[in-house]
Amino acid sequence: MLKRREFLAAVTIAAALPVVGLRAQEAQPLPDMIMGDPDAPIEIIEYSSMTCPHCAAFHTGTLPQLKAEYLDTGRAKLVFREFPLDRVALMVSAIARCSGEDRFFPFVDVMFRTQEEWARAANPTEAIKSIVRMGGQDPAMVDACLEDQAVIDGILAVRLAGDQTYDINSTPTFIVNGESVPGNLTFEEFDELLREIEGNV
Repeated sequence: MLKRREFLAAVTIAAALPVVGLRAQEAQPLPDMIMGDPDAPIEIIEYSSMTCPHCAAFHTGTLPQLKAEYLDTGRAKLVFREFPLDRVALMVSAIARCSGEDRFFPFVDVMFRTQEEWARAANPTEAIKSIVRMGGQDPAMVDACLEDQAVIDGILAVRLAGDQTYDINSTPTFIVNGESVPGNLTFEEFDELLREIEGNV
């Protein structure tokens, strides 16, 4: 998990983030992105940063089985909420939103799977544009998206609301039916937790 001290260090380095964050305090969070049946009885809210390796490990390792056994079957839903820990994570989160609702989760999946290629690249923007191009989208949308202040402020408002509501201090953090569960849980750990909740519903 990435801890609060790492988050604060990233924000200090990314001098633009605090300024934008001030505007985000008055912005409205963007709508939730939901995987699975919106009416599912169990709600798993994921607070995630696109540059977080533990978040990538969850999406590439745990999520496929969780999706197959819980999300696709209507037993639970996953609500993805952005909690960017640095400017690059904020940038990728914005591009995911600009990709459109239908492409959002596929884009997030691709970016987590290729995280090592772009997160620490000398020029992350160009590395991301290359991935966008390979995905069949116009790389020019990256620049256009990053100029969309409403999207940027909306994502930061999502992060701010998560921090204020659930005191998020690491990623990933999951809120399962209202209870905070930090860390990259394995499928077995999720399965045990969700079965216990199902038994009490």
